[in-house]
Amino acid sequence: MPESFSDPLRAVPESEPQPDLERGESLSVDTARDSIDYHDYSPLLERTSTSATAQTVNTSSGLSRTETNKLPPLKQLGVLDRYLALWIFLSMVVGISTGYFFPGIGSKLEKGGLAGVSIPIATGLLIMMYPIMCKVQFESLHKLLVVKTLWVQVAISLFINWIVAPMVMVGLAWLFLPDRPELREGLIMVGIARCIAMVMIWIELSEGDSDYGAILTAVNSLLQMVLFAPTAMFYINVIGKSPDHLQISYSVVAKSVAIFLGIPLLIAVITRVILRGHVISTKAYDTKFISFLEPFSLLGLLFTILILFASQGREVITQLTSVLRVVAPMFAYFVILFFGTLWLCHRLGYTYKICSAQAFTAASNNFELAIAVVVSFYGISSTQALAATVGPLLEVPVLLSFVYIIQYYREKITWGTKGSSEII
Repeated sequence: MPESFSDPLRAVPESEPQPDLERGESLSVDTARDSIDYHDYSPLLERTSTSATAQTVNTSSGLSRTETNKLPPLKQLGVLDRYLALWIFLSMVVGISTGYFFPGIGSKLEKGGLAGVSIPIATGLLIMMYPIMCKVQFESLHKLLVVKTLWVQVAISLFINWIVAPMVMVGLAWLFLPDRPELREGLIMVGIARCIAMVMIWIELSEGDSDYGAILTAVNSLLQMVLFAPTAMFYINVIGKSPDHLQISYSVVAKSVAIFLGIPLLIAVITRVILRGHVISTKAYDTKFISFLEPFSLLGLLFTILILFASQGREVITQLTSVLRVVAPMFAYFVILFFGTLWLCHRLGYTYKICSAQAFTAASNNFELAIAVVVSFYGISSTQALAATVGPLLEVPVLLSFVYIIQYYREKITWGTKGSSEII
């Protein structure tokens, strides 16, 4: 394998020439199985590999080669992931119906319990965040210290995620919602909440570089503890200042981040340190334990959304136009961040795997954190909370469609040679 195609995160012995997968060469089934690093094993990798069937065909030269026919990306997702948009929509309908027929439930759900958030909502938010944090590979961060090319990728990702992405969301919010400051604030909160774990699903399905993706999500998880509150204050109080509107408080936002991100993060780190490789094997943790936790995160999200819309009830029906107005800037945000990042990384000469990892990291958001902060500061029945809940409703179908698009053009575009080129 040429030096420029070597993977900086894996050492490949020179005595064992590897197929150049970026150029279309294939790994045999035995080679692929033997080359899997179970220390970085992912349940999505197992889901993908077990959904594939290997077929041996004869080439024109009489030799045989192995082809792997994978299921379409949509069918590789579990039932909860595959129909997440539908579950969110049904949760909204049930919540709205509950609030409409039981008007008094809203005031009961508004009563504070933890950081100004009612106990039901706080419970849903914490349950929603913990499984996500358990999947973040914090132990991969040590690779930053020895790989210069990885520092470059992290720098590109941080620039796009913490400078470009919030500015794009602020610009779109003002463009589409110049007369609705409360909807703008909900969108801005979503724009500055960078993705931490859901992005790994899209990277795996698109066969992007999961090693880089794992490190980028770990870095973003830690940075959100520090950057979310000041970034929110800057874009809402300074850039989007409205004289007759509520000024966001640093202490309230920082407290919300510390509770609804910090607590799950701390418990998740402790969980990984104690369980992974000690109580159970790394493979068992990354497959069985994570697979056990995954549904709780989605159920926590659905429960939170149900409570949010139940608390608004009749107001949601009267603000249906507001919900529809949030869809356009949110969709435009996904498109601009994904394809803009993909174009930039392609122009810089990076491989398909790197381009995919960077593009999906840029286009994804931590909607769970945005919802938690918005509910904590503005209230469960606020229009800002309504705007923030539109995000997860759109994310799954839109980013899944991006998986199909990027895989379609993978063979039609000449990608660069910088970065990783190995696909397991």
